[in-house]
Amino acid sequence: AAGAYTLMNASCDTPDNKQNESVEKSGAGDAMGFELDEFTIEQLQEKMQNKELTSVQITQLYLNRINQLDKTGPHLNAVIEINKDALSIAQSMDDERKSGKTRGLLHGIPVLIKDNINTADGMMTTAGSLALEGNIAAQDSFVAAKLRAAGAVILGKTNLSEWANFRSTRSSSGWSSRGGQTRNAYVTTHSPCGSSSGSGTAVAANMCAVAIGTETDGSIVCPSSINGIVGLKPTVGLVSRAGIIPISETQDTAGPMARTVRDAAILLGAIAGADPADPYTQVSENKAQVDYTQFLNTDALKGKRIGYDKSVLGVHEGIDATFGEALKVLEQKGATLVEIEFVNEINKISEVEYDVLMFEFKDGLNKYLAKANGKVKSLAELIEFNKSQADKVMPYFGQEILEASEKKDSMESAEYATLLKKLQTSRTLLNKLMKDNTLDAIFGPSNAPAWAIDIVTGDHFLFGFSTAAAITGYPTITVPSGIWKQLPMGVTFVTQPFTEAELLGMAYAYEQASMKRAKPEFKLTVF
Repeated sequence: AAGAYTLMNASCDTPDNKQNESVEKSGAGDAMGFELDEFTIEQLQEKMQNKELTSVQITQLYLNRINQLDKTGPHLNAVIEINKDALSIAQSMDDERKSGKTRGLLHGIPVLIKDNINTADGMMTTAGSLALEGNIAAQDSFVAAKLRAAGAVILGKTNLSEWANFRSTRSSSGWSSRGGQTRNAYVTTHSPCGSSSGSGTAVAANMCAVAIGTETDGSIVCPSSINGIVGLKPTVGLVSRAGIIPISETQDTAGPMARTVRDAAILLGAIAGADPADPYTQVSENKAQVDYTQFLNTDALKGKRIGYDKSVLGVHEGIDATFGEALKVLEQKGATLVEIEFVNEINKISEVEYDVLMFEFKDGLNKYLAKANGKVKSLAELIEFNKSQADKVMPYFGQEILEASEKKDSMESAEYATLLKKLQTSRTLLNKLMKDNTLDAIFGPSNAPAWAIDIVTGDHFLFGFSTAAAITGYPTITVPSGIWKQLPMGVTFVTQPFTEAELLGMAYAYEQASMKRAKPEFKLTVF
């Protein structure tokens, strides 16, 4: 299905159409050639500071790129809606710059955000669901407000696995009834993973400078690793969830997705911070940093003790090859590798995660829908809407998870308390593991290679390393580790809560020593 969004083009009413004529014409070339290819935030800033490009011109170039790759090129279908105010916001940032004011490194930088994050700008917030068509928020989410305050240009919203992949047990990652199927930027017949599918694909394909994703378990790190980019899931509580369509109050978080660790660090600094509307962020008081780039050091791995579990090897030869090479890089950079065992124990604890999430999803979604402007006001109404529109909403897979969640009791129930208590023993396990082995981080392969898209029988997910960080609420980051059979691979670092500074430092040291980020070539098949 085609992406259902409105795209600005050369004929639209812009702040300065004449200024953009040459830029608009330059955006229609070959998909492999793009004026801003692989540009970092700081490189874009340099272009604006030197008056080589304006924010309006940069924004228009990205709008052209989105049109090219989503509509007329490889049909990546990453963006679900364009912000009609993007160019006017960019113009206001240019005007501020001309007057001598800049707000920081994100001033005038185009950012895409996932379509489960509220923006009070005329764009809908739907989680990819037709049931929320028309849901235009009256107030920005905390994340959107922080981006605006930092001077970012919110370019549009990205497609996602519908309801952040909490709808069906055999869904296709990156498919939503509103937006259709997002594709992998490297091999377009393969999955982009999810649920932040559009954000991962868009960043990989240079459709924006950086993007925001959200994660409950793997929804930032999986689409990041599978699309060859950096993805950071912060400690739960470092970034407010206010104004984000929820799954889990204990696991949800928003986070940066970027082509470099430095850009991820810049974006994290802009969105982190305490928010009275999200009680979980109160624990981050005085722990959030405004500038995480100060902790980026190519020697950050020196003297660090890094734990890894050998049981992850043997799952797939692509994992064995790229992860084995990554371990050597860590040693070369002065880290001490410590073999540990924890994956099997974490997997046993995580058996209750699904039930905990269903309790929290029902409670959180009912609260969100009650205040939203969509076609449904509760989970029960959503289920009935989907049944009434089954030909459009459920042409390939159903809504078993929604129905199972609706049957759950309230979060005041003894059953929920028991399940949550068991799930939270994962923190005790990881804390003890890291203390007993004097570990600075746990390291593992992020995912197996992307599987072929199968809209009929669903995802063929082989391996993921996200669960330990997800159920503990600990921070984690994935960094590109190479290409296997045309498909990107990544490696993951996990550290203790609110140690994003150390996490980013180690990830940066690995990134700079390995330099495994490769541009996508939009191939049709792996052979």
